[in-house]
Amino acid sequence: MVDRPLRAIVQGPGWLGLKDAKLYVRYHEALTEAGFGVLVFDYRGFGDSEGPRELSPAAQLADLRNAVTYLTTREDVDADAIGVFGTGGTGGGNAVLLAHVDPRVRVAVSQVPVADGRDWLHRMRSESDWLAFLGDLDTDRRARVTSGEGRRVHPREEIMVPTAERRTTTIKADVDDRIPTSVSLAAADEILDYRPLDAAKQLETALMVIGVEGDATTPTDHAVALYEAALGPKRLVMQRHTTHYAAYDAYWTSVTPLIVEWFEQFARGADVVVRSASTQNEVIELREED
Repeated sequence: MVDRPLRAIVQGPGWLGLKDAKLYVRYHEALTEAGFGVLVFDYRGFGDSEGPRELSPAAQLADLRNAVTYLTTREDVDADAIGVFGTGGTGGGNAVLLAHVDPRVRVAVSQVPVADGRDWLHRMRSESDWLAFLGDLDTDRRARVTSGEGRRVHPREEIMVPTAERRTTTIKADVDDRIPTSVSLAAADEILDYRPLDAAKQLETALMVIGVEGDATTPTDHAVALYEAALGPKRLVMQRHTTHYAAYDAYWTSVTPLIVEWFEQFARGADVVVRSASTQNEVIELREED
């Protein structure tokens, strides 16, 4: 039993992520040690959650909103001090989307995010492969309309295209054999329409964006674009001399305190709200020696 209601953070998994991934535990522990409650869950159809094993950003956003609602039902949670933390592709993008659509979320942290789904899928492919992919999608749409059934594909191999680093890294080995390996190709249509950047352009909620310089998995300019577009208090943390997956281990001791600090600053309830035209905008670069 806590003496006072907890400030709470919703942590939605990243692209094909699961709530109990070892990769996330270090963040959960740091936040709970700082006095936050942390709600982790699997999106519908993933991990321990029921439902069809499909990939739908729209459904994931609904799940995140439901998670926020659940937190507001708990007597041990301060409903005026809720934040969201999302990492890894659509996980990072979902944090921005949730902060935009749900005013109950006071602060967001978006790590290595996707800002524009169409651009993301395009840049994974050569131009000829991209045009072939669009042709396959058009064929599949026709099949869905005429027969009621479309193709099923491996989401990591046929929607996202793994980088060479992704094929060799073991950082997600604990969940790799538990993710959906067959989803409707219709999921790609949702990714094409996925635009956290549009949400960021209207976002006044405090936002920290964490990127990787020269990121081959989630483009660095996506993180920068989200940061630059946001209207409220914002911070950009850029990890250098590393890669998308290596950054989690290389800089977690430097980045995690910044995440906790951001939530400490903005996950606060208030009876009186004062709005100012000024914002707290910062750019932080981390070096190997930090």
